[in-house]
Amino acid sequence: MFLINLPCVFLALKIANVNWQPKLNKTAHHTSDYSSRETILRRGQAFSITLKLHAAAQSADSFTFIASTGPSPEESQLTKAVFNLSEENAGGWSATQEPSEPGCMNFSIFSPANAVIGRYKLKLQTVSGNKVSSALLGQFVLLFNPWCPDDDVYMADEKERQEYVLNDSGIIFQGLDKYIQQEAWNYGQFEEDILDISLAILDRSLNHREDPAVDVSNRSSPIYVSRVISAMVNSNDEKGVVEGKWKGKYYSGTNPLEWSGSVTILRKWYRKRYKPVRYGQCWVFAGVMCTVLRSLGIPTRVTTNFNSAHDKNINLSIDKYIDSSGKTLDLTEDSVWNFHVWNESWFIRRDLGSFYDGWQVLDATPQERSKGIYQCGPASTRAIKEGDVNLDYDSSFVFAAVNADCVTWIHYSNKRKERIYSDTKKIGKFISTKAVGTNSRVDVTANYKYPEGSFKERKVYRKALKLLGVRSAGKKHKRRPRRRPSVAGRQKPSISGKLLLDEPPVIGQDILLTLALRNLISDFKTIKVKLSASAVLYTRKPKAQILQLSRSIKLGSEEVKEISFKIPYSKYKNSLMDDRKILVTAVCEPKLGPSLLVEKDIIIQDPFLTIKVLGPTVVHQPVNVEVTFTNPLSEVLTDCVLRAEGSGLLKEQLRINMARMAPMESSTVQFEIIPYKSGTRQLQVDLVCLHFSDIKGFVMLDVAPAQ
Repeated sequence: MFLINLPCVFLALKIANVNWQPKLNKTAHHTSDYSSRETILRRGQAFSITLKLHAAAQSADSFTFIASTGPSPEESQLTKAVFNLSEENAGGWSATQEPSEPGCMNFSIFSPANAVIGRYKLKLQTVSGNKVSSALLGQFVLLFNPWCPDDDVYMADEKERQEYVLNDSGIIFQGLDKYIQQEAWNYGQFEEDILDISLAILDRSLNHREDPAVDVSNRSSPIYVSRVISAMVNSNDEKGVVEGKWKGKYYSGTNPLEWSGSVTILRKWYRKRYKPVRYGQCWVFAGVMCTVLRSLGIPTRVTTNFNSAHDKNINLSIDKYIDSSGKTLDLTEDSVWNFHVWNESWFIRRDLGSFYDGWQVLDATPQERSKGIYQCGPASTRAIKEGDVNLDYDSSFVFAAVNADCVTWIHYSNKRKERIYSDTKKIGKFISTKAVGTNSRVDVTANYKYPEGSFKERKVYRKALKLLGVRSAGKKHKRRPRRRPSVAGRQKPSISGKLLLDEPPVIGQDILLTLALRNLISDFKTIKVKLSASAVLYTRKPKAQILQLSRSIKLGSEEVKEISFKIPYSKYKNSLMDDRKILVTAVCEPKLGPSLLVEKDIIIQDPFLTIKVLGPTVVHQPVNVEVTFTNPLSEVLTDCVLRAEGSGLLKEQLRINMARMAPMESSTVQFEIIPYKSGTRQLQVDLVCLHFSDIKGFVMLDVAPAQ
């Protein structure tokens, strides 16, 4: 039990100790999972405390409770509440006396559903005759309450509350729109220190440093808290948690691909006295933000947008430039990422109206400033779907991410460019999040936009253009209009093409491809084909060119021809140590008429990790885990490290140095876990090696309670 001993000299009431009823309160407030000895409660519902007395209270004694939070508590700021014993709750803080055993006093204390969240002190002031005395009864942490119908974060469905508040592991979807991959992530919001760290993040914000009293007062609103967290998870403006990096090497930190969860990152930031952790990319920012918001009680999920537009000037047009060989040119700040990961949190929008309640987009990845700070959201998904791009916060940026048109140009010189035919409607595909209760993928694209090309979708798009002051896609008012592309650039080419993989690409092997070209008309054609392959990041920014070929193809009337080619392992092996993505382009130029661009994104498939749990998993009982990996390369592997983590299974990340592995040799490693929480748990295993980017695997375990 949580007991606080109080010297009887401080109180006329002569209290021996205070029992915060941990078991009762934890169960009632859904806070049993927190690994903390501190009292953790949710607002908008009662909690119980018991005072054990040295002597019985007198009937003439009067009791006043004082709950306060922040550095300068004030009743006017709602950071201090003074309340007497009362029969019923009048909407604010209140206390009632409950039946009790002799020598004890039981109190039920109620916090309002709009109370400021954070760490509180609770004092009791007693008046007995002409004597006034007070004592600190203890401290507690007050959180948002998705179980309370009057709380702004109320979520009606219990299964959704279990998923979006209480689930401490999950899946983040990555890859390509046509090759979606699952990556496990350890949120770990209930692990030791994580709630303290989440509160420390709020206290390190610019808002708090500028005016602590006002900042704490605003913490009653999930809109305010979530926006502050979106700024603090990145390190661009303040000493935030994660430093982003999208180019160069990661020698002075950790490759973003190597992270498997938030706990290690958050603890590192906290223990290093708020020094930003190097390095993160979008899924890392989203994973960390999900942990922090769930720990504070805001229902949150991680969402992935495939073919995500980064529209620098918010004109709903993404211009991409390539040279005549198909190589991407860095001539614009606009870009289209293979995928981008952000968060959605569930709460009502008192600032916008009830139509915009529900899922709100938040993005901690530092892309553009919002009101002078690298923060994004909350943006209502309803606002995005309806094209209400003028509404707070940053709905225009998110609307562009899922709706912008993509226009590709061949750049010949500063004076000459040609608009090349390509799919302009490829943005915002397969918007994905983890299903409730399973690791399946749920497509939530319909939450963001109407069906592509439908009347309603086009109407919303035109509405957004008007609100943004854009005459037509890509042309804002008061700007020189872009020179009209040539007639050829607006025509459809008379040929079609497709790049096909002959077989799934595997690390260590050559990549075999075929370009299939079809003549769509009866005229004979000669096509000049320029093939290019580059190692790219998931942002599609090129890292290194690995192949360049040129061919001339003759096509008869409506004829189909195929060009087979390969990317040798020797050409790509040194370019894929940080990532496993290749962009292949084919620029197809007939002698007359518009050119055709054919593109293919390739992800080299991981070798498999085999994970076996060698026995039943029971709380506090050790069990061995066996991991097997086969070296897929024709060279010796050295300096490989196996890492494992999982909330409720391992309190700290485990690291094991693996033995040297000859080509095609298998290696098996065993390690022990001692589960400390029951229920469904996610064990993640990660192999880090200098020869290729890390290999990940995970297994779900059902841990039985201690026997």
